[in-house]
Amino acid sequence: MTENTAKNISVYAEASPNPESMKLVLNQTVLPEGVSVDYPNVEAAANSPFAQELFNFEYVSRIFMASNFVTITKNSTDTWAQLIPELRTFIKSYMEAGGPVFLETPKAESKADQPRDENQTEEDAAISQKVIDLLENYVRPAVEQDGGNISFKSYKDGIVTVNLQGSCSGCPSATITLKSGIENLLKRMVPEVTEVKAEGITI
Repeated sequence: MTENTAKNISVYAEASPNPESMKLVLNQTVLPEGVSVDYPNVEAAANSPFAQELFNFEYVSRIFMASNFVTITKNSTDTWAQLIPELRTFIKSYMEAGGPVFLETPKAESKADQPRDENQTEEDAAISQKVIDLLENYVRPAVEQDGGNISFKSYKDGIVTVNLQGSCSGCPSATITLKSGIENLLKRMVPEVTEVKAEGITI
């Protein structure tokens, strides 16, 4: 006997460090583990009918999705207490109706896709790999808990550049997290690192 595939979707809100962003957690996966998407506007969300529908809410200014959650950033003075019930109802209804999340499921960025600096020395390449491993294993899971994402961009002359997405983008406390948390960890574990900079936030 086959089970009914219709699923009762639950959606709960989880505050993020960014007061303008809210993490909405589902009891089903939205994306495969290790894959995320960041849509700063509706044009960027061409591959996601679900995100396009969310952008129809006039207060939604940015959408980030990973694993089993959606992080929504608002551009409204309305409180989250006012907005969450509407967003939860929409997400629950959309998912239970089997609405498409993506036209084509995004894939994890392979190492071949990551930007390579042709002038990078072997030593810098080795340091870059150490940094990538630390970010993936120690930093990324914590950042995801807060409804965001971090990815490695480059390493040169002791400076690591990362990209922050989701709730981290535009978050007032992101600079503190970057400097007191991520930078300290990388300096301790990889002595060659002298500074960490980020795209996606203003330092």
